[in-house]
Amino acid sequence: MPALPAKRSTSRSGQVGRGRSRRVSGDRPGLVTVGRVAATVCVAVLLVVAGVWASWGTAQHVVLSDSRERGTLTVAECGEDRCSGAYVPSSPGSEARERVVVDRSIDVRKGARLSVVVKPGSSEVVRTGAGGFFHAWMPLGGALVLAGVVVGGGLRLTRVAWGTGLLGAALLGAAFVTL
Repeated sequence: MPALPAKRSTSRSGQVGRGRSRRVSGDRPGLVTVGRVAATVCVAVLLVVAGVWASWGTAQHVVLSDSRERGTLTVAECGEDRCSGAYVPSSPGSEARERVVVDRSIDVRKGARLSVVVKPGSSEVVRTGAGGFFHAWMPLGGALVLAGVVVGGGLRLTRVAWGTGLLGAALLGAAFVTL
């Protein structure tokens, strides 16, 4: 005698199913899931805030350069990470200096002339223009790339992760191209 098929029940919605439906534990997020999401969001936000914080020390002089001493640096010598030379002012109230120091970037060579802003109360200068702007925001670019990895891996928001990572990569690429 052939086996009879299992009896199917019909739910209130009219769909055919096998027996009673069980409550799946994935219906509501558990405490572990909420904790994981909260920790991941905190790490991503911390990365971006740290990137802004690290960038702002230099970027403030480039972004808010109207009230600062502006001029031109003629590079006389370069070391591993810094270059120095004579400063010729171009803004009113600024005075010439025999030696100022700037962070070395990719294209700085002896004899190069760079537009710069003097950091108040020091002999340090910061490049201005597009190259100086993107160079100042490089730490934020790196932080955005890392935050993209955290968002993609921890929150599984792939579009947001790709957007964040590509924004950071674009900022780093722009710094490379303009310097």
